[in-house]
Amino acid sequence: MPLLQVRECPEDIYRKITYAAKNENRTIAQQIIVLLEKALGQEESNISRRKNILKKIQSRDVSYEIKAVNPVELIREDRDR
Repeated sequence: MPLLQVRECPEDIYRKITYAAKNENRTIAQQIIVLLEKALGQEESNISRRKNILKKIQSRDVSYEIKAVNPVELIREDRDR
């Protein structure tokens, strides 16, 4: 996992993060990750985000021409070149 280091963090921000971490029974590192996820709009877990993407893909309307394509034939044709 990548390491993130923040230098010269203002004292008041550090105190607020420490206070919030204690209230949520988290370490400072865990609290900062939670805050970054919220700030970046990634509050949703990876699993649920992936499930939502799969639902979107499955709900797409695929044309008949695309469904009629045989991937085995395409692979064989490409290998025979």
